[in-house]
Amino acid sequence: MMLFSEVRGLPVVPPAGAGPIGTVTSLTVDIASGAVSHVRLRGSRPGRTSVLSWDSVLAAGPGAVRVRSAAAPDTVPPHHDLLGRRVLTEAGTARGTVLDVAFDPETGRVLAVFTTRGEVPCHRLLGLGDYALVVRAG
Repeated sequence: MMLFSEVRGLPVVPPAGAGPIGTVTSLTVDIASGAVSHVRLRGSRPGRTSVLSWDSVLAAGPGAVRVRSAAAPDTVPPHHDLLGRRVLTEAGTARGTVLDVAFDPETGRVLAVFTTRGEVPCHRLLGLGDYALVVRAG
């Protein structure tokens, strides 16, 4: 298990031992599959940002995120950062703010969302948009 807050700021490196290609700024989650779909990173040049598909990740660990290649994916989904996002039930009841997200660093599968009002299991996630993370009440 790894936390989004632990990944943010890690160097992204290719497997051949070359220098870092950037630094992780955030992870994009596909709520429908319940998994990380993309890694967003800041490049070595100022103002340059990139997106990599989670499929290109070989390993995510405490020291770095290792990737197969730095090639950008063909399509990039909209990005809504989970950290700091408001949490609402499907009925619109406020359920706090996202503090962190636990995920499996091998598969990218989201395990739990930690909020200011407690833990939300991944099976309760319904949607994520510009305004909030929507969860099943319960």
